[in-house]
Amino acid sequence: MKVAVVMGSDSDFPVIKKCLEVLKSFGVAYEARVISAHRTPQIAGDFATHAEENGIGVIIGAAGKAAHLAGVLAAYTTLPVIGLPIKSSTMDGLDSLLSMVQMPKGVPVATVAIDGAENAALLAVQILALSDKGLRDKLKQYKKDMASETEKKDSVINGEAKKI
Repeated sequence: MKVAVVMGSDSDFPVIKKCLEVLKSFGVAYEARVISAHRTPQIAGDFATHAEENGIGVIIGAAGKAAHLAGVLAAYTTLPVIGLPIKSSTMDGLDSLLSMVQMPKGVPVATVAIDGAENAALLAVQILALSDKGLRDKLKQYKKDMASETEKKDSVINGEAKKI
């Protein structure tokens, strides 16, 4: 299964790139699209309606400002949809975040932090890992590596602090 990463505008791509890098590091297939909930609503509906039959297991919907993309995609599918709010110039992304987390009952969108591309990808990997032992093993190793890096940083800071 692959992850669809759908952005509302090509200006979102610098943030999306981080998401794609994480997916690639786990060996997860993905496709990246620019589909607007407002400018191409028919395409958005068709994309989400046919996502499962096209081999998609999770959809990440990234948008800024009036960030309705993830919610529109979620309305057309039963696949998990992860909202990735993009920081905009208007309200520093708060408008995007609220558009995603305030979904009506029956149309859930799991939402990560503003510009939280890495966590959106990791959440998608975790969802796919429910039915993929290889991905689960990679996630376990990722967590071990992350802990090891933190322990190294702790040791360095501890040593520096003792010098003061």
